[in-house]
Amino acid sequence: MKQLHLMCAYVALGVSVAAAQSQVKKATVPGVNNFAHVETTVACAGATTPAALAGIKKMGFASVINLRLANEPGADIEAEAAAAKTAEINFVHLPFNGAMPDPAVADQFMKVITTPANQPAFIHCASGNRAAAMWMIKRALIDKWDNDRALEEASQLGLTSQPLKNFALEYIQAHKK
Repeated sequence: MKQLHLMCAYVALGVSVAAAQSQVKKATVPGVNNFAHVETTVACAGATTPAALAGIKKMGFASVINLRLANEPGADIEAEAAAAKTAEINFVHLPFNGAMPDPAVADQFMKVITTPANQPAFIHCASGNRAAAMWMIKRALIDKWDNDRALEEASQLGLTSQPLKNFALEYIQAHKK
């Protein structure tokens, strides 16, 4: 099983909640290493086995957002989609190349993550870098966190790739209203 890096975050913030510090909570989930979530509405992770999706559904998640490329070692998009269907959990595949990040994928992610039918969402990639980068973008643009706070949380959740940090910051800057 691929090693999983810790990532996670929270959606649906009120002004008072947005001001509060997020608290990462760890849990043991079969098929998922280093699972963690912040608050109750989003979890982020790295490589996840298709067999883990039934447990993800039992935890109350409505969707799985997979950011892996189909040709990545260990990625089995078809098996994960089938497992999601069996578990009756929405499955969204948004292939996101961490080496060549595409703003169009971030645009799609923002639509998916803000769709009520997909909340709460379980977001994953292979290592967690991409999941944390996407979550950072969501924090800054939707939750209105400042960039430093969003970057700090994303770093705690596993964002270690400088190119992905740069991508997220540039995307946020280009899309701030």
